[in-house]
Amino acid sequence: MQEKYFIELFKLAEIAKKKNEVPVSALLVKNDKIIAKAYNTRQKTSNILNHCEILVIKKASKKLKTWHLNECDLYVTLKPCNMCESIIRQSQIKNVYYLLDKDESKKEYYKTNITKTNICTLEEQYSKYLKDFFQKKRQKSK
Repeated sequence: MQEKYFIELFKLAEIAKKKNEVPVSALLVKNDKIIAKAYNTRQKTSNILNHCEILVIKKASKKLKTWHLNECDLYVTLKPCNMCESIIRQSQIKNVYYLLDKDESKKEYYKTNITKTNICTLEEQYSKYLKDFFQKKRQKSK
């Protein structure tokens, strides 16, 4: 069963390659039916976020009218990067199947520093603000 999905992924990767994109592609499957497919479009769109995993999740969410994709499986040609993995987890995708691990020897290291600030009064205020927000949201959904 899975082989037919990977054959489709190769076709999509070939389209990406012809468009001078990195040939990585993804499918989202629900109840053994492909509901969305995508390939990378970062070069064409000049948008760093246009990884195939993100694009396929956006398409499926629009089609299913929900971002809760817990009844879906994701098939992708290359192991998802950290950004995509986080989005996949947040969209609650049930299973992810990938064909190839990334070549870790080619991993690039960026010099972005991410630092938590120490403005305690604002931290406390924002913490309370978020807790109140979600508490009200939960009350409305009951």
